[in-house]
Amino acid sequence: MINEKIYLEDFFPKLPKAKEKTPLTLYIPEVWQEVDLEQKFPCTIICPGGGYQWCSEREAEPVALKMAGNGIAAAVISYACWEQHYPLQLLEILAAVTYIRRNSGRLHIDPEKIAVMGFSAGGHAACSAGLFWQEDFVRETLEIAHGEDRPNGMILCYPVITTGKYTHPDSIKHLLGENPDPVLLEKMSLEKQVTENAPRAFIWHTSEDGLVPAENSLYLAAALHEKGIETELHLYPRGHHGLSLCDETVSKPQDIYHGVKYCSDWVSHCIRWIKEIL
Repeated sequence: MINEKIYLEDFFPKLPKAKEKTPLTLYIPEVWQEVDLEQKFPCTIICPGGGYQWCSEREAEPVALKMAGNGIAAAVISYACWEQHYPLQLLEILAAVTYIRRNSGRLHIDPEKIAVMGFSAGGHAACSAGLFWQEDFVRETLEIAHGEDRPNGMILCYPVITTGKYTHPDSIKHLLGENPDPVLLEKMSLEKQVTENAPRAFIWHTSEDGLVPAENSLYLAAALHEKGIETELHLYPRGHHGLSLCDETVSKPQDIYHGVKYCSDWVSHCIRWIKEIL
């Protein structure tokens, strides 16, 4: 496996300065002479959750290793959090997409199969990348050609989406600050920003999620469907927020009850979606 860490500021010098340099950690399966030295892998760029306050370890490397173990390249981005506001996170994630695409030959990645994957607030960040990649200020800041930063798909796991009734207030507060501009607050309600340029999506949530209500995923899936964007949605009846892989690699054994094990099917469904639909 290729396992290396790069810093996005080294490749995109006009990225706004964050408190710390932004690492992108790669987990790329090896190509084998016995199989195919020209093999190209799909790739997921993983945005961990954490309410835009921090990046969860449970939704980072364990997920990347699960992907890599199933023949899918992965990259974990530790995007800016904690009193660092929009659009810094958006620019960092789209820089990561561009970096992967530009280096796809060296990394044996299919440049037309790059998905952003986000958990909770990371789902908001990933979805923002899927919806706002074409904005002029992104292209100008990153100094890229139109479309270099476009994700081919979005994988959204119990994502924060709306800034309305069913929002997760703390995530939006940490993204925008205490008293955000009403226009920007409306823009961050992502179910209202879907266009025909949005990438196809895989979404999952649980009905019992008491932190980020399932309406976040339902609203987005409906908006994508209305625009004719191919969307797969899984809504599980049981399970609390922040399940990640739904197994003992990311949870205490006593937290893996029957409902959580049932939700773990999202992983196999997602892997199949990446390989067959992305």
